[in-house]
Amino acid sequence: MTPTALVAAARDCRTNAHVPYSKFRAGASVHTDRDEIVPGVIVENVSLGLAMCAERVALFSTVALGARPLALALVAPRTGKDLTWPCGACLQVALELGGPDMPIYASSIREDAPISESTVGELLPKGPFVHR
Repeated sequence: MTPTALVAAARDCRTNAHVPYSKFRAGASVHTDRDEIVPGVIVENVSLGLAMCAERVALFSTVALGARPLALALVAPRTGKDLTWPCGACLQVALELGGPDMPIYASSIREDAPISESTVGELLPKGPFVHR
């Protein structure tokens, strides 16, 4: 699975995001060990603590399908001038499910936007040790 295909899937599913409050349409996708792409979108709630990031929706859905994540992509509007990367909660879930070497791809919402790459471990350098 190419990073381009994974980012395209994340970009495509953004239209399904439930964002009545922030209007911050984020989409994510996971490449699984079954060579499938699992989408995820941000789902907001009037009670902010009940909202869920697109990345965790995709990661949790991967588990529900009985698969293991191999890579994660996030497409979201920029935060200020910077790319939006997964938050700490999403990185912790990614660490537990995919490990510190799992690639993470980020891109902005423009179709022609470049793709940046990192890993869970690079983005969460002091993350807790995970027993696998």
